[in-house]
Parts: sequence; structure tokens; C-alpha cells
Amino acid sequence: MPALSETRRRLAAPWLALVGTLLLLTCGGASAGAQVVDPNPNPPAQTTKLIFVRHSCGENWLSDDDGGLGLALSENHYFVSDTNYGWGPDNIGDRTDITDWQDWFTGPDSGRYLAALYRENGQNARYTRTLPDPGGENQVILFKSCFPNSNLEGGPYDPPARGDSLTVSNAKAIYYELLTYFVTRPDKLFVAITAPPVRDPTYAANARAFNTWLVTEWLRGYPENNVAVFDYYNVLTDRDNHHRYHAGVVEYVTDRGRDNLAFPTSDDHPSRAGNRKATEEFVPLLNVYVNHWLAAAARVKPLPTPAATPTTGDGDSAPPMQPTSGEIIIVADMESAVVEWSAFADDTGRTWVHCQLDAAQAHSGAAALAMEYQVAAEGWASCSLVFPGPQDWSAGTGLVLHLHAEEAGVRLVVVAYGGAAEALQHFEFRTETTQAAVDGWQRVEARWEELLPPAWEDGSARFDPARSMGLALLFEGSTGGQSGRLWLDDATLLTPAPTDQTAAPTSEFRQPAPTLPETPEAEAEPAGGQARPGVCPGAGLLVLATGAGAGLAGVRERRRGR
Repeated sequence: MPALSETRRRLAAPWLALVGTLLLLTCGGASAGAQVVDPNPNPPAQTTKLIFVRHSCGENWLSDDDGGLGLALSENHYFVSDTNYGWGPDNIGDRTDITDWQDWFTGPDSGRYLAALYRENGQNARYTRTLPDPGGENQVILFKSCFPNSNLEGGPYDPPARGDSLTVSNAKAIYYELLTYFVTRPDKLFVAITAPPVRDPTYAANARAFNTWLVTEWLRGYPENNVAVFDYYNVLTDRDNHHRYHAGVVEYVTDRGRDNLAFPTSDDHPSRAGNRKATEEFVPLLNVYVNHWLAAAARVKPLPTPAATPTTGDGDSAPPMQPTSGEIIIVADMESAVVEWSAFADDTGRTWVHCQLDAAQAHSGAAALAMEYQVAAEGWASCSLVFPGPQDWSAGTGLVLHLHAEEAGVRLVVVAYGGAAEALQHFEFRTETTQAAVDGWQRVEARWEELLPPAWEDGSARFDPARSMGLALLFEGSTGGQSGRLWLDDATLLTPAPTDQTAAPTSEFRQPAPTLPETPEAEAEPAGGQARPGVCPGAGLLVLATGAGAGLAGVRERRRGR
């Protein structure tokens, strides 16, 4: 796994919440929230390498004499490979139950498994390839559990909660955990294919509810465009149940039949007729997903392979940055780190923000971070960058940001993170845009002593620049709300002024540090029960804990998301 995976696993909690803001590629049906705009069902223009992680049902589906999926994919410009029993390091191919996916994607040995998976170019089923191997790694990853995984115990609408058995709760928690890896690999498209149904109706209601949840709920709030779902289960429950591209839209019909297998063989393996129906529906839908993902990837730089965080010998933090005279020390230049910015918003459903690279605007270099936002009254939204480990900013005396805006008077909070990834501390500096930001680029300075904890954190805490964990720009609605677009570029350290004091004067946009009360008191909750803007998970959100033995749980905090 990349070095960022553990940090991202912890950072993922805010967007794992079922917030109203939808910043995602939703790959489901009518109730799935935001839809793919102008879906394109045509084959990708270039040969795309694809691998299918599966067992016997997937083998039948791929085979020319059964479902014909392998040949259909090849005819749609996919170079197809697959895994089977006995495949890979430690025979990981033997394990494709829902409870095994963590071993593949987030477990301690997942780095070895995924390296082999991304390189695999072999065939383990009887399907025709019509294309030569274009080289390179597999780009599209299909993964599917077999039919016993439709026997989910528990209740159909149980909330996510980690456990040891095959239950609705545990399955939801596991799939949330997978997203914490997928978000680190926007260069891959991961397609979760639901387990096929069984003939026995005992757990059919659970299977229906869980698979519908995967399509309509699992990706709510997920910030990337690299995860999709195909409800193979639903397609096999009735001839008139569908998950497909049809008449210009993605169609998801689930209520035309029963909740168990409508295409049986002598056992619970789907029949040739069922698999042929699934192929007809899946391939154009996959093209929609792939084209959407490729279009997004063309607008955003691929995630670089992160280097190990430098340490001081005790493995704890990066060494201090030592500037030479006049050197500008880059905190975030938007040339390499932009894909690590994440969007968060309150849970009112009336607030949203998008954070993405914009090559048409730059203070320097090739691009700036563009932030388009709409914040309701008393709401909040932020674009946040959290480092994989503590960074030493003690060579500077503060932060310098360069902002471009559509209008003056945009209310902003500059947030610096301290603490640790699993328990971030928040330190804030308030400012607003001026005409300088509209005419060009406004320079904003925030000195360390001006970065103060919000009312909902420990008022005695002080920002330690030697252990910085990142930064964010936060938009607050205050009493009237606000919306617009703003660009950020060249976040650097403010280095000490020369001793002759001939340096340019400090920015008029800095504000004097307010005096803190000796005994900080909790700030009153705004009217209407709206969570006070902050940079932690919002009220009533589902949060993923990642320590040993941790799982998903409902958490109520009067704080705001990162």
C-alpha cells in the first residue's frame, strides 16, 4: 500500500458520513443522488487494461460458452485478465468473500497482493481476447464475491458496525473501509460487483437491502471519481429488474420481482441466460463509468507515489526545513499536492464545496486550487490538506497564502492543523478577500501567534509549527450565507524579516490576535441545532475508527468536519 494509506484511513471519516453534500461519482439509480452528467456508453478510445477478481460465478460469466463477458469486454476495447482459486501471493485468490476484501485492499500484506494484481496479465477462464496487451498496469479493477455472500445475517437496515461474521452491519463497515484505500488511488477505477442471489429466500431481504445500499448510499460524500458499483445481484432477481445504461440515463429498477435468484441452474450458480442478461447490462454501464473516470483524470494530475515521511531518528516527525537567505519554503504549491485536497461540508444538505485543479489560473507554476462553494446561513464548507506525518514549519514565523477571488468581502478562515492524524487540533485565523484578490492575487499572512483554537477546542492550546499536520481554507455562512469561487496558490512559510527592516511591509489583511479568556467557555450552539462550524466530524455522522479493533460507530459531536 502507499505510504499515505494509514493516514488516509483516518482522514476518511468525514466523507464516510452520510452527509447531504454529494461530491461524488454516483454510479447507482434514481435515488442515488448526483448522476453522471451526459453519460457516455461508448467503448473507451484507447485499450484499457482490466482485471476481474472472482471465483466460479465470475468464471462462468466471463466464459464464451456462458455469459460471454470476456469477449464482450474485449470488443469494447478492454484487455481482460482475471484471478481464480490459488492465484497470487499467499494464494490470496482463494479468498474473495466480503470479509476478505480488507486483506486485499487495506490489510498488512495488501501491498504485495495489489502489486501482483496490478501487474497480472494472465487468463484463468475460457474467454476470447481480441486485443494485444498494451503494457503497463491494470487500470480497471473489478471485484466480486460469490453467491454465499448473499446469506447476510442481521437486519436489512442495520447500521455499519465491525464484527467477525457475515452480517449486514459488518459488510457495510468493510466496504466503508475499502474507500479509505480507493481514495488514495485515483489512477485506478474500482468497480464493486455485488454477489449473485441464491435460491433460498431466508436472507433475501437482507441481500436486497445491502446491495441497494451499495448502489445508492455507499458512495455518498466520497470525493473521488474512481469507484463504481454494478448490482449483478439485482439483474439476476428478475428479467425486468435492471442496472444499466438505457435511453440516455443510468437506470436502476429493483422492484419488478423477488429478492432471490430468478435464473438458477442445478445449484445457486446463475444460468447462461442470467449471465447473458448481466453482460448486456454491464458492459455499456462500465463504459459510462470508465469514460466518466477518464474525463475526471484528464482534469486532475495523477496521485504521485508518496515518499516515506522523513524522520528525526525516532520515526516521529520530519526534520526542520532550513531556509537560506530569501528562500521561499513551499507548504503547498498546487503543482503536486492538489489531488490530496479534500472537500468537506456541513450536513444540512444546503451547503457544498468543490476543490479541484484549475490550469487556467495560477499565481505561479501551472495551476491553482479552485474552490467553488455555496454555504448556507450558519453553515460551513472547507478544502483541506492533511499531511501523512507531522511537518516541521519552525523555520518560518507564519503562513503566506495567495488568493484570487470573484469578489471582495468573502469571509474565510485559514486553518492550520496540529496534533496527530487520529486526533487533529485546529488553529484558526480569520480574514476576508479585498479588491486586490479580484484584480489579481491577494497575499494573506497568518503568523503563528495569530492561529488560535476555536471555541470548541482547548482554549489554552497553541499551534506548534514544528509539528504541523496540514492546512485548510474554510468558508463560513455566518448569518447570511455566501457563494462563489476562490483560488488558492503558493502556500508558503513566512520567513523572518531581515534585520535592516527593509523588507516589504506585512499585509494589511492580517488581523491582530484576539485576547483569549483565562477560562475558555463552550460557545453557545447556534439557533436551530446547527452544528457550530469546525473541522471535525459533524453531528450525528458515521465515523470510521481505525485503531486496533476499531470499527464504525455513530458519533455525536458539536464540531465541524475537516
